Amino acid sequence: MTGPCQLDPAQMEGALHHMAGEVAARLGSENLALLGIRSRGLPLAERLGAALSKALGREIPVGALDITLYRDDLTELVGVPIVRPTEIPFTLKDRTILLVDDVLFTGRTIRAALDALLDHGRPKTVRLAVLVDRGGRELPIQADYAAVTLTVTGSQRVSVKVKELDGEDGVFLETRG
Repeated sequence: MTGPCQLDPAQMEGALHHMAGEVAARLGSENLALLGIRSRGLPLAERLGAALSKALGREIPVGALDITLYRDDLTELVGVPIVRPTEIPFTLKDRTILLVDDVLFTGRTIRAALDALLDHGRPKTVRLAVLVDRGGRELPIQADYAAVTLTVTGSQRVSVKVKELDGEDGVFLETRG
């Protein structure tokens, strides 16, 4: 069940454009590329990449990173994991990589993403952009860019919907049942 809306589609798009401005100001002179963490991080990376390309006046490449086999809870998942392709259509060498994901919570997804990324090469630097930082870290990982920070209780879950996968945009709080 979807709970209260925290960001409607217009607010979500505005937050992404604001984040693109921050990234452009700080990393605009870098040899920058974006990697969206599958699945909801990818459409967010594509949107952020388009906004950055427009702001910087040059094409900012975007790729996709699948972390399924790098998860530390793989043995706890029910059923056969679905592995999707990692698509990095650019070299990582001498590049600043901006990892993009929908929600930062425990930090475990980002740890897995770093492991997956480093198996594909060694970038100059890696930065992290998330749509929502909800706190509650289990690992010492923090976002360099967060569109919104929410205070979320242990009984709540942040649900991000993207029109490319879900038919609608929005950020919602759901009560765990």
